[in-house]
Amino acid sequence: MLAVHLVSFFFTKLKEDQIKKVDRFLYHMRLSDEALLDIMTRFQSEMEKGLKKDTNPTASVKMLPTYVRTTPDGSEKGDFLALDLGGSKFRVLRVKVSEDGKQTVQMDSQFYPTPSEIRTGSGAELFDYVAGCLGEFMKKKNITEKLPLGFTFSFPCKQSKLDEGVLLSWSKDFKARGVLETDVVDLLRKSLKKNKNTNVEVLALVNDTVGTMMTCGYDDHLCEVGVIVGSGTNACYMETLNNIELVEGDEGQMCINTEWGAFGDDGALDDIRTEFDKEIDLGSINPGKQQFEKMISGLYMGELVRLILLKMAKRGLLFGGKISTALRTQGKIETSHVAAMEKYKEGLYNTEQILKDLGLEPSEDDCIAVQHVCTIVSFRSANLCAAALAAILTRLRENKKLDRMRTTVGMDGTVYKTHPQYAKRLHKVVRRLVPNCDVRFLLSESGSGKGAAMVTAVACRRLAQHQEIDEVLSLLHITDEQLAEVKLRMLSELINGLQKETHNSATVKMLPTYVYGTPDGTEHGKFLALDLGGTNFRVLLVKIRSGRRRSVRMYNKIFAIPLEIMQGTGEELFDHIVECIAEFLDYMGIKGAPLPLGFTFSFPCKQDRIDKGKLVGWTKGFKATDCEGEDVVDMLREAIKRRNEFDLDIVAIVNDTVGTMMTCGYEDPNCEIGLIAGTGSNVCYMEEMKNIEFVEGNEGKMCINTEWGGFGDNGCLSDIQTTYDIEVDETSLNPGKQRYEKMTSGMYLGEIVRQILIDLTKRGLLFRGQISERLRTKGIFETKFLSQMESDRLALLQVRKILQQLGLDTTCDDSIIVKQVCGAVSRRAAKLCGAGLAAIVDKIRENRNLDHLNTTVGVDGTLYKLHPHFSRILQETVKQLAPECDVTFMLSEDGSGKGAALITAVAKRFNGKVEEEETN
Repeated sequence: MLAVHLVSFFFTKLKEDQIKKVDRFLYHMRLSDEALLDIMTRFQSEMEKGLKKDTNPTASVKMLPTYVRTTPDGSEKGDFLALDLGGSKFRVLRVKVSEDGKQTVQMDSQFYPTPSEIRTGSGAELFDYVAGCLGEFMKKKNITEKLPLGFTFSFPCKQSKLDEGVLLSWSKDFKARGVLETDVVDLLRKSLKKNKNTNVEVLALVNDTVGTMMTCGYDDHLCEVGVIVGSGTNACYMETLNNIELVEGDEGQMCINTEWGAFGDDGALDDIRTEFDKEIDLGSINPGKQQFEKMISGLYMGELVRLILLKMAKRGLLFGGKISTALRTQGKIETSHVAAMEKYKEGLYNTEQILKDLGLEPSEDDCIAVQHVCTIVSFRSANLCAAALAAILTRLRENKKLDRMRTTVGMDGTVYKTHPQYAKRLHKVVRRLVPNCDVRFLLSESGSGKGAAMVTAVACRRLAQHQEIDEVLSLLHITDEQLAEVKLRMLSELINGLQKETHNSATVKMLPTYVYGTPDGTEHGKFLALDLGGTNFRVLLVKIRSGRRRSVRMYNKIFAIPLEIMQGTGEELFDHIVECIAEFLDYMGIKGAPLPLGFTFSFPCKQDRIDKGKLVGWTKGFKATDCEGEDVVDMLREAIKRRNEFDLDIVAIVNDTVGTMMTCGYEDPNCEIGLIAGTGSNVCYMEEMKNIEFVEGNEGKMCINTEWGGFGDNGCLSDIQTTYDIEVDETSLNPGKQRYEKMTSGMYLGEIVRQILIDLTKRGLLFRGQISERLRTKGIFETKFLSQMESDRLALLQVRKILQQLGLDTTCDDSIIVKQVCGAVSRRAAKLCGAGLAAIVDKIRENRNLDHLNTTVGVDGTLYKLHPHFSRILQETVKQLAPECDVTFMLSEDGSGKGAALITAVAKRFNGKVEEEETN
């Protein structure tokens, strides 16, 4: 027993001595974690250079755009062909992808040799040969229908679209003449045509690394990185488009083929390159190029081991100093030998046999030492690969702005697949270098062939999806001719609303406000203002100073209006309002002063005096009973009497649109139009008294509250209404009413978007065809989300976050589509609003018989103020449809509060004039 222990002890000691001997000799090949983190940082810097337009030409890591914009989502289907060219054999495949509740892929393929004379002959001969083999395969498989084809071309190409690629350089013993700097897809198409093979449509050019990522992405939707470690090495990953300066556009993603084999060609790795690496480089067919690949890939791993063994033998550290002819011969040790020597149990036996085949007589010590040399060489390869991959994963995580990221890396290549320890070492080091990334490594199944078909399938899916999405969004597109027609119809409805005979039946109500003028700067005093128009209610104290130091100071308090009050009885609503007023008067200490009050009531009212207003109908979610047809000023006065705590002088009932016009009119005397584009939509303007047939008097002007939200209630807009508009209308609180408002205002735009998203999801174009409960929930899309999503400054990642906050699990593609839908809906709204406003300004111009009109529009509303594009599109539309009018747009500062006080002040001023005239 003791003897056995002694033998074991001496063997272990012997093994340790041999390992130490090799470690000392190959000290520079051992890389610490600190060194790997430094290499990782260097690679990140090289990636950044490759992505930038200015530095890309000199960058060693080329970061080539592939124009692959998304990974598979599981809905791909169809019949595809694939060509895989990149080695001594090439393959033709037929790939059938089906999506019948479960994803299945069927492949049928055939290998063809690529003879040396073809690889090194002319480009025409190479592509004619490939086209001929493809034709033979199709004939053999009885393929007669036209099929899309993906072309895996495993050489660096510069692409400007998915089906185009200019060859940058040959590798892997290919040297076909006349192909460099030429579009290889074009060469293939010419050969197919020459071969009379018309049943093929080349849709995609694919790098084998991209094929690996796409193959794994079909099985795991988290896969967005592909890595190959075989005879060559490379990586690709999904980069955020706005980081790729070489490609136009900033929305979505694109797969980047890093071509990381060239990392270090600029000397960035000189400090870790050994004398053996330099010797490998000098003896290669491309000295000075692909330095990183020469330290990692299977093409060079065996040769590195041979050079190390040769030098150690020369120094007498191996084989008793004896060197065989085979050991001196380049290429005699292959990567497969390295893998065999590192096998766990039979590794030492394999080492002995391989060395004997090289004409050597190795001792047991020699076998242990050689095995350890192989371990150091392959471990360094795994370490370097892990450092560069860690840089890619870190970039992905930072692009997503995540503290921790879960992702999948698709892997392929003979070294990764066949070396007994490589994969385990790579995984371990990656996880150590990026502890904040949870990485799954997924082995690719026929990446270069199946992957090419997947890229083609995704391209076909995207093309079909885009066509279908474009068809849906085209329903929201309004032509210039349609806009001009909307303007004419609006003008006709404005006139109908002003005429005595048609006023009552008109959809645009053209309500008189009994506001006869805009501010002239002489207004002064203290005024109260009430503002009711949404889920919040405000009470304000407004102090106006006139003269040279004229100013407006405001104090206000906001009160909530609960849903049960909004939809309860009228008495409950006005009692609640009076309760809020009482609290504010107490708060300000002015309960005993009967101040003049302006009541902003943002609902359609029919007025016959400035302080009288009968509610025509509720909007904006209000449904309080016993109010419609009643004078809301009287209802307020009665509620004040019921409380019996204070008295108020209610001078004016004010629409928020009129308040907006008056607020801007205080700053700009040219302002005679008020526009609200927010939760609701409305316009008021100064109309000639002589045109208002149902109000006595022909002199001067009066502000008309158009209540244009009802435009179209007679069906005059049915030709531009979509099924989505109809659905929104029918499920609203007031079906058949306010149709124009429902196409233009913030309260409804989000709901139109939701209806479109449901339709697109039903068609399988969004959210993987799954309609979530959240998407079924009415009202989840608020206007603010539309405004946020369409912001030019907002990265798609943030759009995705907003959708996730809404409970919608989205892909990058989903986010792009949602943003497109939001854009189409809000663009239509802005154009329709602009067409209506063009009718107003043109009417004012025609009223005055002017060739040209200069006027100002006071504007308020969250849609106009906060949406990134709404105001611009609206203004452009007005300019286009009313070219004889120069319209200035002025943002209102608190039209519903300050405006109410100013109307009250103007009314007091006018009343004073009337009283003075009556006295005289």
